[in-house]
Amino acid sequence: MFEIEREGKELSAQARRALREERARPRLDALQVWLKEKLGELLPKSPTAGAIGYMLRRWPVFTRYLDDGRIAIDNNAAERALREIAVGRKNWLFAGSERGGEACAIVTSLIETAKAHGHDPLAYLTDVLERLPTTLNRDVDSLLPMNWKLRDG
Repeated sequence: MFEIEREGKELSAQARRALREERARPRLDALQVWLKEKLGELLPKSPTAGAIGYMLRRWPVFTRYLDDGRIAIDNNAAERALREIAVGRKNWLFAGSERGGEACAIVTSLIETAKAHGHDPLAYLTDVLERLPTTLNRDVDSLLPMNWKLRDG
């Protein structure tokens, strides 16, 4: 499956979906049939039967990526983004107050969202903090990471 994903990496979402439909879906359909056959051969309370049952109960979630070329086959990007939070958790244990913790969460969320949108977090925060005092309330959304554009000069 991951080899198919590597082949489709540079394709548009529509073309990636078509590639998955042609190459991955038949393999996954065959895997599902095989899993159901094996499940019937195993003792119901065995660890292997439990693992196969778990997989089959979640089959629609497992195969959801086939239906939309924008969906990644795995959640590695999300896990990488959360890793920094997990590593820093002990450092942030004493944020000073509940309000300090909330502020830390907001800034961390902005930084990670800026990274997810391909922005340099330092450039993003520097620009936003400089522009925020003169930005009208109705235009604040333009400073969110998904809408932000670095000013010229």
